[in-house]
Amino acid sequence: TAFIGALIALSIVALVLSLVRIKDVTLPPTVKYGMVFDAGSSHTSLFVYEWDSDKENDTGVVSQTLSCDVQGQGISSYANDPPKAGDSLRECLEKALKVIPAAKHRDVPAYLGATAGMRLLREQNSSAADQVLAQVAKTMQEYPVAFKGARILTGEEEGAYGWITINYLLESFTKYSPKAHTWVRPEAANIFGALDLGGASTQISFMPKGSGIGWNEASTFMLYGYNYSIYTHSYLCYGQNEMLKRLAKKLIAVRRDWGGTGLRIPTTDLIQKIRTANFNETVSLSSFCTSPCTNQSDPRLALDDRNVTLEGRGNASECLAAIKKLFNFSACGQSQDCTFDGVHQPPVRGQFIAFSAFYYNFKFLNLTEGQPLAAVRETIEHFCTRSWEDLSSSYPEENPMRLPKYCANANYILTLLLDAYKFNESSWSDISFQMKAGSASVGWTLGYMLNLTNMIPAEAPLWVKGHAPSLWAAAIAFIILTLALGLAALLL
Repeated sequence: TAFIGALIALSIVALVLSLVRIKDVTLPPTVKYGMVFDAGSSHTSLFVYEWDSDKENDTGVVSQTLSCDVQGQGISSYANDPPKAGDSLRECLEKALKVIPAAKHRDVPAYLGATAGMRLLREQNSSAADQVLAQVAKTMQEYPVAFKGARILTGEEEGAYGWITINYLLESFTKYSPKAHTWVRPEAANIFGALDLGGASTQISFMPKGSGIGWNEASTFMLYGYNYSIYTHSYLCYGQNEMLKRLAKKLIAVRRDWGGTGLRIPTTDLIQKIRTANFNETVSLSSFCTSPCTNQSDPRLALDDRNVTLEGRGNASECLAAIKKLFNFSACGQSQDCTFDGVHQPPVRGQFIAFSAFYYNFKFLNLTEGQPLAAVRETIEHFCTRSWEDLSSSYPEENPMRLPKYCANANYILTLLLDAYKFNESSWSDISFQMKAGSASVGWTLGYMLNLTNMIPAEAPLWVKGHAPSLWAAAIAFIILTLALGLAALLL
């Protein structure tokens, strides 16, 4: 009887311990993934991102998992063979699926955003642009992902999403507090501006002084529980590749010494190529017909099949003067809140991150370490005066198609930042040239995904019943004793 009584008592204790102080506890959030193709004018890249499903203040805390450069040129270059645009994405899609758990593939939202190259193609041939987008969409839908669309971004969207990316990576919106074990908004958030230079367009985005923005170029976002209003503007045909084409056409048009089927023009400096001393390049006039930025008729220049040889002279000051003529600064009159072509812009304010081609050109010239403006100008001028023989022997590993362009690109960057955007000697130090922050690439795609996670519902946390570990261990011990005594009683 005593033995049975002990067994009953142990059973009651085990039952009580198994039920006492039970808590509702959450399981760790699951990880979600998303992928975005950046289909630029000169190349395409794929970025894979991940974030916890519970999100923070309705915006995912996103990190970059993979970046993959698509082989070949931008998708707009496949206007005459659209299926190849889709096929070019396959290698990167397959790489992406290898880094995402197979069980999550079909839940991965997949997007493709096309930028200025496709904006230009749409202007020139909307049917061809639609066919290219249809083919990349068809290819992406063949893979086990949640395809969400392939579309052409506006220039303002591209600029605004780049601004979001920069401020997210530099923890202007939210940062993790080890002390609080949570994500918090920095008390004195330093909001950065964004400067983006692509092949066909350039964008500037920043928060102007004052709470309200009286500009048409305003964009508003809700991120991590706060509203942000920024100024953003995109200039189509002012990317570096289109600038070089426009410069070449303009320099050729002002010289009318036609002779035979070809023309040899001793230009003052670069075009298409660096125009460094002793560098020559032959250009077909018909090549200017391929872009809306250069296909306008000019009574001084017939865009036919004749060739023009451009001879470099290595004169940096004349190069800079020729580049400035690509801008219509007079359209602004006496207004200081104006860049060029009559586009109004509030005065630049705060620190800026200059990325993409801003960074790549200055990185090659070793000008990304915060050098003062005077030193930047001196470096660029010296580089431009070097002969082609000197440059080609000094940089044997540099792409010979890219090397001759650095002089023109660098002078163009100076003109854009100083004359157009109105940076000056004192504010030059507010610009940082960089392409990465932490382990993530700077660009519009991360900002795009962050903004989209506002639209992706957060998953409700999974709740389970749980004890404190000590009580759980005691309950298990008493249950085992009860089973052991019960077995002993049966055997006896």
